[in-house]
Amino acid sequence: MVQAYRADTGNGGEGPQPSGSRFRDLRDRLARDRGIWRRGIVLAGCSVLLTFVMLLHSHIPNTIGNLGSLTETFLPWIALFVPVLLVLGLVRRSATALIALLLPAVVWFNVFGGLLTDKSGGGGDLTVATHNVNADNADPSGTAQQVAGSGADVIALQELPAGQVKTYESALAARFPYHSVQGTVGLWSKYPISDTRPVDIKMGWVRAMRTTVATPEGKVGFFVAHLPSVRVKLHAGFTANQRDKSADALGAAIADERLDRVVLLGDLNGTMNDRSLNAVTSQMRSTQGAAGDGFGFSWPASFPMARIDQIMVKGVDPVSSWTLPATDSDHLPIAARVRL
Repeated sequence: MVQAYRADTGNGGEGPQPSGSRFRDLRDRLARDRGIWRRGIVLAGCSVLLTFVMLLHSHIPNTIGNLGSLTETFLPWIALFVPVLLVLGLVRRSATALIALLLPAVVWFNVFGGLLTDKSGGGGDLTVATHNVNADNADPSGTAQQVAGSGADVIALQELPAGQVKTYESALAARFPYHSVQGTVGLWSKYPISDTRPVDIKMGWVRAMRTTVATPEGKVGFFVAHLPSVRVKLHAGFTANQRDKSADALGAAIADERLDRVVLLGDLNGTMNDRSLNAVTSQMRSTQGAAGDGFGFSWPASFPMARIDQIMVKGVDPVSSWTLPATDSDHLPIAARVRL
């Protein structure tokens, strides 16, 4: 009698399945699970909506609570919804939701991916810095010295209380022999300045100025501005109307500038994406966008979420742009190096 022996493999007598068989089994299970395509339609719709918001944000109306400008201010943060939808799509085991999620992911990287790379270079002729020092700053002298320590040749400060101007002047006098304070904004320079005057941005008091800096490479027109603050209120939305009017006035002043090389330093209370700042952004380049490393968020200092402090140029080539360490202000100071 011949007795046959069979090894006990624990899988019904079969050996290990090849990877191709496992793939076919998975494919077959997916094919049998018809609900994998029907589930997650709402999640897929959310992905499509995010995509439209990024592509068509300029068409979101500002007539209701300045919703368009509010969206554009925090537009990069829309990426946070992508991992949330990814997890929900996996939980729902929805192929439709996961495939639709590719739309906002691809569009976000197309719009903002360039900001994730380091575009800074070497060289340059002039280093500039700007800082909203905060009227309630408990250490104005230390703040001024910290910004001056960046090595900047020209510094602009905003939100200068009248009672602390002397403190800032004393702290910066040794490094910057030339300066001017107009209202609540000021500019300090290592090089001579001239033709300094306030700029009317339709606020009723001075929060912007213009001056000429005589650099070793020639004259450069400098603007310093602190546009009106904005607020998010439940009953009124994004209250930015006064800021928008001031931005238009500032843009007109820059357009009338006679010098070919212009630098704008200041707190614009808005980002480069905000269409309400078009009067300014349409004629100038952001140093951060052209030569920065990352988004360069500057506010709030405790957890920066938006770059509302700006260094912008016209007729000047940005070489590098960066944020500086925090001071006692609620804004981060920022700096840039440019080629004249």
